[in-house]
Amino acid sequence: MPVNSNKPHQWKSDIALSVDMYNEWFMSFAPVAFRETRIRTAMDVEAALVSTSYLTKVNPAIFRNNPEILPTLRMSTCPPLAVDRLIGLAGVSASMVKRMEIEKQLPVRMTAAGIDQELAKIGAIIEKMADPDIFVWLGKKESPTTAEIHRAATIVADRLCGSVANPIIRNAQEKRQLAAIKVWLEARGYSQLPSGDGTRFDAMPPGTFSFRMNVPVKLDNGVISVNIPIDAVIMPKNAKARQLPAFFEAKSAGDFTNTNKRRKEEAVKMSQLRSAYGKKVQFNLFLCGYFDSGYLGYEAAEGIDWVWEHRIDDLAFFGI
Repeated sequence: MPVNSNKPHQWKSDIALSVDMYNEWFMSFAPVAFRETRIRTAMDVEAALVSTSYLTKVNPAIFRNNPEILPTLRMSTCPPLAVDRLIGLAGVSASMVKRMEIEKQLPVRMTAAGIDQELAKIGAIIEKMADPDIFVWLGKKESPTTAEIHRAATIVADRLCGSVANPIIRNAQEKRQLAAIKVWLEARGYSQLPSGDGTRFDAMPPGTFSFRMNVPVKLDNGVISVNIPIDAVIMPKNAKARQLPAFFEAKSAGDFTNTNKRRKEEAVKMSQLRSAYGKKVQFNLFLCGYFDSGYLGYEAAEGIDWVWEHRIDDLAFFGI
């Protein structure tokens, strides 16, 4: 029996309350999450400055030892360089640069000499375009002061964090949502499975729950097996033999546009889970933020139900 997906007359008021709840959290806690990330990032930037002799020696050895340094160096130029712009200016392999950006690794199918040649081109562009207004010691004989290094690192950290601000906020909100579910469940006698204990989702004891658990499904007519990560997996206390747990995806959003862009993700997961385990699969959403009637209607049509965080007690209506 649906809990919220079949009550469109309540959606408007729930949307307003959910937006208010998200905005209150954002104003109070999002700056803290961003600031903490910026502090950690600034420390990483300072380490990068030291390893490059304060941007005066950006050589292949630097990249070989620290492929993950590339985003920091891209944000150290004037203007900051997007990935594709760096590839074009340096005339280097797009696959190599993107591998360094995404996987933090160097290519495995290029010769050592070929890699060094490409890295030298990247280093030359970084040194040539390093921002003199940030790295004020460039072109001078004096070594940078501690204050100058810290100031430069903070500016670059701001650039790095600004480019990934939304994921930082989204990750902080997801942690908070899962913490709220944990408190609610434990208050009702549920216990969390130890992390990494190897228990499969379909072998969980009644009255237990787990976060970020992988659920295997098969794609392409059962040929390819993949794991679907589920944010919260809960086995009801009164679960019967072979009963599947309830699956919940923690979702938050700070604007209405992004939710409508992402709404197909849940529908795809639901389709894959049903294909693997049948129509009795309970795949639901735990929502906080900007989810409008268009989003809700789309998910309801796909057979997906939800719990609003501002009405977390609705979890009980899912047999939990």
